Amino acid sequence: MVSPNFVEKFIQVAKAPDPDLATAALLIARLEYRRLDASRYLDTLDQMGAAAREQVGAVTDPLESIRVLNGYLFEELGFAGNEKQYEDPRNSFLNDVLERRTGIPITLSLVYIEVARRAGVSLEGVNFPGHFLLRVRGWDGQTELLDDDLIVDPFHGGALLSKDDCQRLLRQHGSPSAAFDPGLLVGATKPQILIRMLVNLKRLYVQMRSFPQAREVTEMLVALNPSAMAELRDRGLLAYHLNDFSSALRDLEDYLRFSNPAGRNDGKNDEFQELWEHVKTLRRRVASLN
Repeated sequence: MVSPNFVEKFIQVAKAPDPDLATAALLIARLEYRRLDASRYLDTLDQMGAAAREQVGAVTDPLESIRVLNGYLFEELGFAGNEKQYEDPRNSFLNDVLERRTGIPITLSLVYIEVARRAGVSLEGVNFPGHFLLRVRGWDGQTELLDDDLIVDPFHGGALLSKDDCQRLLRQHGSPSAAFDPGLLVGATKPQILIRMLVNLKRLYVQMRSFPQAREVTEMLVALNPSAMAELRDRGLLAYHLNDFSSALRDLEDYLRFSNPAGRNDGKNDEFQELWEHVKTLRRRVASLN
């Protein structure tokens, strides 16, 4: 299990007002690489940012800045979306993404944001359903893009997306009948970006049946967002899988109490019924250990 000190350090970094995402992302990577030297990768980002700044130079037009950054990151350095091995957990760790120069939308976006910031170009993350994107606000040019903003897709080489592109992307990752809403392109906060990274990683660990690591991720998720009831539930279920019955009982009882404060069970809520059966079993097991 991750130590309380580690979780506390992560929360401090994740909730700090500065825009730095890389330090928190490298703390996430330490779930897999316990002795990771974060300074090495922060230095790499500084070097990349300095090189990008030289290429961006005095460019003030956001569209041209994006083209320059695209050329540097995707053509010169060779970063690319890992389409063939999308589910590889290494795609979720910033150190691996920097070394292998491949990743998933959110980690490639994070690299893009951090390099661009060091080059003097401001972007914000977008928690688009199923596919993380970037946004550059306030461009005054005339294109088929959305309003006055540029929408950038780092997973596909920094492609600039139109409204129709966003609609196709939404239907590809959701329902074929899903309707695009510009509200889906609202900028994500620093904690929201990190939560999405952690949720992706938890899903991968669960698929791999790596329950100890998945539980560590939920520890960080609950600490980052204590009101996330689904994460409280999942932490309890993961503790149950790992035979930590007292922790599982505490989390599942809390989840049932907070999600159903009236304590009603009319038999129609399948999840409530299933979890209540888990709780009854856990109570018996915990009582037998005392």
